[in-house]
Amino acid sequence: MSLRKNTKRYGSLSIGLHWVMLLLLAAVYACMELRGYFPNVSVPRAWHFMLGLTFFALVVVRLVVRMTTSPPPIKPNPPKLQTLSAKLVQIGLYALMIGMPLAGWLLLSASGKPIPFFGLHLPALISKSQDMAEFIQIIHETGGTAGYFLIGLHTVAALYHHYVVRDNTLLRMLPAGA
Repeated sequence: MSLRKNTKRYGSLSIGLHWVMLLLLAAVYACMELRGYFPNVSVPRAWHFMLGLTFFALVVVRLVVRMTTSPPPIKPNPPKLQTLSAKLVQIGLYALMIGMPLAGWLLLSASGKPIPFFGLHLPALISKSQDMAEFIQIIHETGGTAGYFLIGLHTVAALYHHYVVRDNTLLRMLPAGA
């Protein structure tokens, strides 16, 4: 996989990570939204934690790729206010992608629960504390709600750029041949 295919598109690694992480994020959210249908089973919750930690591992890879490559330019150049808005949303998305899995790990740690990861149990990051667990849970749930809005805003902006502005914003991230 190339880090940068050409100057018009992101590299295949960046594109692949973007779309795999979208699917993984949808699965993380689905596990939590569907947990009410399985009141006596902890499987959706366990999958939520494991997929969230997998997402965290991939965001580390994504950050390395992001720091070692430059994005292809948007043509035509967007206005400065749009560029600033895009940077702020991107910062919010990265804060979500890093902060939410860490908050989940901290929440399990503070709750004194095992941290499952596909047959392994990861170490606790902090000692057991019910007060801390309640505080982290509020942060984690608020972040999850904010995530819906940030992801929605990101999606609407990409579609706006593609269908209204008609620039190459979305095309830079689509898989080859799409």
